[in-house]
Amino acid sequence: MTKTYLAKPGEVQQQWQLFDAENLVLGRMASRIALVLQGKHHARYTPHVDTGDFVIVTNASKVALTGNKAEGRIQRWHTGHMGGLKQQTSGEMRERDPERLVRLAIRRMMPKTRLGRAMLGKLKIYAGAEHPHEAQQPVAQDTTPYKSKDD
Repeated sequence: MTKTYLAKPGEVQQQWQLFDAENLVLGRMASRIALVLQGKHHARYTPHVDTGDFVIVTNASKVALTGNKAEGRIQRWHTGHMGGLKQQTSGEMRERDPERLVRLAIRRMMPKTRLGRAMLGKLKIYAGAEHPHEAQQPVAQDTTPYKSKDD
């Protein structure tokens, strides 16, 4: 009888992966990144251990929103103060704070637990093409299947 392998927290080697978000569809990219952050792309995946990799997302300001989502989808949040309900369209958020738009899309696909919040801490998002993580030698991911049909 063979035993099922369960990863232990100290024995997991985490890699750095680089995603260039230019002309990528936001939801398709976010679902792929959520899988990588959770570690579901590895055979060593264990539900109760953080087996995922670090993820760097560049060019967040150039992410694609398909259909009418730039004008029609409304992002809402509350400041915590009386009457503090704020809202923006996804297009406005992409212009003003693209890192937040991408982070929200990925966060909503992650587990809503303590472990999910820890996994989200391995996500680094940058609006431009530059990032300060060259020392970690990130591996660029092939994002061809996630591009919008306009390209």
